[in-house]
Amino acid sequence: MKTPAQSRPSLYYIIGVSFLLAITTLLTLAAEGHLARTVRVSQEMKSTPEDSPLLDFLLKANPLLKRVATNPRYELQIIYTQINRDAQNRPTFIPHTYHLNSRQYFNPASLVKLPVVALSLEKLNDLHNPAVTRRTIMATGTAFRCQTPVPFAAPADSDRTATVGNYIKRMLLVSDNIAYNRLYEFLGQRPLNERLAQLGYPNARITRRFAPCDTAANRHTNPISFHTPQGDTLYKQPAQFNPVPYSSPLGRVLKGRAHQAGGRIISEPYDFTTANHLPLPDITHLLQSILFPESVPAAQRLHLAATDYAFLRRYLHATPHESGFHPYTSARYFDAYKKYLYYGRNPDLSQQSTLRIYNIVGMSHGFLADVAYFADSLHQSEFLLSAVLYVNQDNIINDGAYEYETIGQPFLAQLGHQIRQYESQRPRQHRPNLTEFFAPEIIR
Repeated sequence: MKTPAQSRPSLYYIIGVSFLLAITTLLTLAAEGHLARTVRVSQEMKSTPEDSPLLDFLLKANPLLKRVATNPRYELQIIYTQINRDAQNRPTFIPHTYHLNSRQYFNPASLVKLPVVALSLEKLNDLHNPAVTRRTIMATGTAFRCQTPVPFAAPADSDRTATVGNYIKRMLLVSDNIAYNRLYEFLGQRPLNERLAQLGYPNARITRRFAPCDTAANRHTNPISFHTPQGDTLYKQPAQFNPVPYSSPLGRVLKGRAHQAGGRIISEPYDFTTANHLPLPDITHLLQSILFPESVPAAQRLHLAATDYAFLRRYLHATPHESGFHPYTSARYFDAYKKYLYYGRNPDLSQQSTLRIYNIVGMSHGFLADVAYFADSLHQSEFLLSAVLYVNQDNIINDGAYEYETIGQPFLAQLGHQIRQYESQRPRQHRPNLTEFFAPEIIR
């Protein structure tokens, strides 16, 4: 597949981009008077906002993108956020959306791992126990059905020891599901969702482990304890139970014409009513709040220290190999393992040294999503880009027959290339200083 940079652009494309660059310049200058205002995507957008003319043009000018963007069966939603800096390098965020629809359900899959890792670090801080950190040995017990234990074990290998920090690395580097389950249990179902609502995400629902547990079992979470290397207990958390079940804020959610269960096809839609739910604006804004904490109101900021933010940044952009995390040094975990929005999932591609992508991905039940921040030192540009689409031609849920590799990942890769190319030419009154995104993270 050729990228826009490899293909000769048409005269129509050149004229169109030139026109849009001129319009963007005017909009950028107009925005300079409002730099103190942060655009809160999930609060200020209508439930079905009009498509951005700019994003609509960029999608339809590229035949490879247009084929998916104009076909409603792919249920495409996109948020492309331009970032403009002032003379002091302070950012303003201007979102452009395509087919964004808060009433259209998509399964967030591993996107839910980002709020779980962030809130786990926050919970450690809120314990106010200096002996309990992300490096402290964590043990998980059992108290209800569908729970699995992780008993205390002395740290023979620090990269494989059960700690909050190692669980987070596993989740962000290769999207590990078992690590997610351990931190979901550490947080507890109700405290997790109540905190998301406090942060300004009242429609988010994180209610399931990534395991075949029923709704009631997911409301019960395991007892947790933290220990010294010698086995002394530093903190003990009893098993938790959410007495009031959660359901989707969209009401009953049915998808597909059929679904597979127990090895057979059932001719009924799959019921996502009690499944995880995370609107695209919410996860986009959460990523922004982690990378640009001062861009959100103080009440919506996480209780994280500077070292926590540095830790999250490190593993949001690192590839499995460059992370130095020993469990992922094998060839199985290639550089582009979870950077769909620029590399697809091509094992032969290496991450460019002039481009850093901080992101979280999701892939399940035919839904494919990537939520990312791009820092491009070559062109001195930056932007946020979030997209989700549904690639399930037979419309049967859980049969494993999805078009991730043939349609979904190539589309996301091409989309990232298209937006990066446009951003490389977009006029700015002030070029961003991206030093903080390319400097080595100091993590203690």
